[in-house]
Amino acid sequence: MIKTTAIKFCATVVCVASLGGLLSACVPLMVGGAAVSGALVATDRRTSGTQLEDEGIELRSIGRINENLGSRVHVNVTSYNRQVLLTGEVPSAQDKQLVEQIVSRVDNVRLVANELAVLGSSSLTQRSSDALITGKVKAAMIDSNDLFANAFKVVTERGTVYLMGRVSQREADRATDIARSTGGVQKVVRLLEIITEAERQRTLPSKS
Repeated sequence: MIKTTAIKFCATVVCVASLGGLLSACVPLMVGGAAVSGALVATDRRTSGTQLEDEGIELRSIGRINENLGSRVHVNVTSYNRQVLLTGEVPSAQDKQLVEQIVSRVDNVRLVANELAVLGSSSLTQRSSDALITGKVKAAMIDSNDLFANAFKVVTERGTVYLMGRVSQREADRATDIARSTGGVQKVVRLLEIITEAERQRTLPSKS
């Protein structure tokens, strides 16, 4: 049975549904954002300025975690609309708290969702599996006829899929259904900002 809860942070609704993706390869820390093309910027529901802020948050967070904790932790940092998701593994509860404190002090961060696990670092096989799951979820979103895949950021860690984005309730539910039905997914966590249908309409790409 999948549990669903809703948490409010500073008037922003963040939905968490218990049921995501990054391949960290041989590096201990991974930035969640990738290079963004002009086409993706145009369909992303964040402003171009916010997208740049998110990339800066990820890079500064990685740098500060490296300075303080070095290679003993495996931390993925993903920022969407200045809300930061931390995934990966750390050796102790103290390290988990320290990472959150470090990231929360980075300029422009307004929320940190700390999903770090106190475990040994995941294997390359596990990270490859997570990357494959992320790819399958994104592909399924693209194949659907009723979602804008670029409205979502998908992160996977140890079979748990995290969904981030600014979406309507219908889109949130639809994306959750897609993720749940994807092979290999053990749990889905929704860290979504729910917007009204009118707001969603305003974010749609203009037709030329």
